Amino acid sequence: MTDSKPKPKKPRGVAQLISGACIACGARCQSVCPVNCVEMTDTGEPIIDAAKCIGCQKCVKICPASALEMYFTPEEQRILAELAAAAAPVEEEIDPEAAALAAKLAQYRGVWVFVEQTEGEPAKVSWELLGVGAELAGKLGVELCALVIGEKVEHLCQEAFAHGAAKAYLLDAPLYYHYRTEAYVEACCHLIEKHRPEIILMGATGMGRDLAGAIATRVGTGLTADCTGLAIDDKRNLMQTRPAFGGNIMATIMCDRFRPQMSTVRPNVMPMPERREGASGEIVRDPFVVPEENILTKVIEIIRDTHGKGAVDITGADFIISGGRGMMGPDNFAMLQELADELGGVVGASRSAVDAGWMPGDRQVGQTGKTVRPKIYIACGISGAIQHLVGMQDSDMVIAINRDKNAPIFEVATYGIVGDLFQVVPAITRRIRELKQQKQ
Repeated sequence: MTDSKPKPKKPRGVAQLISGACIACGARCQSVCPVNCVEMTDTGEPIIDAAKCIGCQKCVKICPASALEMYFTPEEQRILAELAAAAAPVEEEIDPEAAALAAKLAQYRGVWVFVEQTEGEPAKVSWELLGVGAELAGKLGVELCALVIGEKVEHLCQEAFAHGAAKAYLLDAPLYYHYRTEAYVEACCHLIEKHRPEIILMGATGMGRDLAGAIATRVGTGLTADCTGLAIDDKRNLMQTRPAFGGNIMATIMCDRFRPQMSTVRPNVMPMPERREGASGEIVRDPFVVPEENILTKVIEIIRDTHGKGAVDITGADFIISGGRGMMGPDNFAMLQELADELGGVVGASRSAVDAGWMPGDRQVGQTGKTVRPKIYIACGISGAIQHLVGMQDSDMVIAINRDKNAPIFEVATYGIVGDLFQVVPAITRRIRELKQQKQ
């Protein structure tokens, strides 16, 4: 009797990084490695010690960007091919932890947009979010829903339908007339627990930032603030892009182990969807009301901040003429104001100009200022650091004026003028005046 030849052991391989695929998600691969064979570089990419790797594939499975793969030597590939040809199909080993996570995430479906309002007046960013929300809902195959909270705000549900929502969850009661964090958090968490949305989007306004952070803390999920881009990957994860490291890079963040996925988006970042007159949808009224005695804050009086006589809201302007460090001083902004007056626009500024005290903070365009989407944006003496580009790159037309032909601003400019702005800007102003006079 002869001994049967032992079957070769199935190779497990070792994990390796796919060049250029890592998104620096925050060392998730390192956190799950049971043998500590993953180290991270300063740029957030993993270095895998092949000698230590046991081929458990946990790092491969957790990577949200599929940037890791299993490597097999030619000999190991031959053994795998022989096993595949000789043996019956092998059932894939089910990871109980992964199965439990998948079951938990599957309970959440739907994209929600919080409709921000003050005394019945909606914030424009809410409709912008319904536009991008419709794209996300379409990719996921789920409903786009609006979340409306306030008193006598049912008309906002109809407006949400006109901007793309298919359903609106409405909490309408005198208690919600004024925004108070405790009341709105309790109301939102009640609806989240009851209906389990997959994604929640809010405006990165004073109210949105306050509310989103409190909700995320309460429900135990992640929150990405000030997003500039949103997309869906092949695992139903929300890919949330935002400036990071002071605006020097754009990071993509994902919350792949918790739901709902929450993001705040700055006003004027997303395009406004086309309004559909007569559109209708389902209104789900919920009677939930927080007892007044449970709310610690009371609204005694609302004081309107007018910012003084010279206040200007640059976010709604169609024409913006912005100055940067190249303006050389505060007095030279009068030249930009002349051009703005001729165009019917407003004067903006880069962070460096505001930090120097040349312009007030409410005129600042950029990551730490305001995001704008004018028809024409004229950048005068602005180099084009990414912090500034984040706030104006979605303008319909960008005209850049700079003496440095290699300035980054020219990379996003529709038209670029390499020259001395102190000569170019007055020449443009004079020409516009001439054309106006000829037309008259």
